[in-house]
Amino acid sequence: MTSTDAAASELLAAFEGHLRHERGLSGNTVRAYLGDLVNLGAHLGAERGESLDAVLAAVALADLRAWLAAMDGDGLSRTTLARRGAAARAFFAWASDTGRIVPNPALRLASARPATTLPTVLSTSEVETLLDVARTRADDGDPIHLRDWAAVELLYATGMRVGELAGVDLRHLDLDERLVRVVGKGDKERVVPFGVPAAAATTAWLERGRPALVSEGTGSALLLGRRGQRVDQRQVREAVHELCRLADVDEVAPHALRHTAATHLLTGGSDLRSVQEVLGHASLATTQRYTHVSAERLRAAYHLAHPRA
Repeated sequence: MTSTDAAASELLAAFEGHLRHERGLSGNTVRAYLGDLVNLGAHLGAERGESLDAVLAAVALADLRAWLAAMDGDGLSRTTLARRGAAARAFFAWASDTGRIVPNPALRLASARPATTLPTVLSTSEVETLLDVARTRADDGDPIHLRDWAAVELLYATGMRVGELAGVDLRHLDLDERLVRVVGKGDKERVVPFGVPAAAATTAWLERGRPALVSEGTGSALLLGRRGQRVDQRQVREAVHELCRLADVDEVAPHALRHTAATHLLTGGSDLRSVQEVLGHASLATTQRYTHVSAERLRAAYHLAHPRA
């Protein structure tokens, strides 16, 4: 079964509307949940040739447990298992509440604990090197190099997700006050401050880079691609990877700059609630994992520097 099956499923079409309009989940989360349910249908009904709706309507708790066990045996990460279990619980709870599938087969489906690996974080010197390389490369006046400089400065300064950065419009930016309005998961908005270096990079982009790329139909996007359209997440990821190579820094995904911003804020003395607001986390527990990163970094520095460590 493929995404075509999801589109043809009346159950998943209705569930998608519930996720988007009632729960306000992000497009990425909605797509992931629907894909997980298609995967469940494929696991249970591919050989029988039944419709996706028929397969989902006949699911039992034992089927769900066998599905998760099969993925665990295939070596899927605990994070993926946790998300797929969450997708199944959310779907069957909704289907049961709306009378579509009764009883709820996922009522006693246990949660898989996600992996507890600490997020990748760059050191202060690594970030400085990365940003210096971005700034120096932008000296050639290439609009894309100017855009990439602004992108990495904003990612580190604000802790934005890549998708959030790509979605920023000109009207969301206040360079005088050095504030940016960010539309996060579930269309929730937050206002995040940024510093002088990010403002300088963004100003250079707006004055010398963006005008060179503007074309008919550009719209109000802050960051643009080579053809004058809104930059997409893939282009930002490629830019970060390229700058890491040029800076001789371990190649990281753009999300590592979000992790790094959070960790450096906490290390610098910011409180958890403030970092939660900057990152747009719905739960403080999500923000708290960065305290573990700070503690690990402190422990490593202690063992390196203290004569009796």
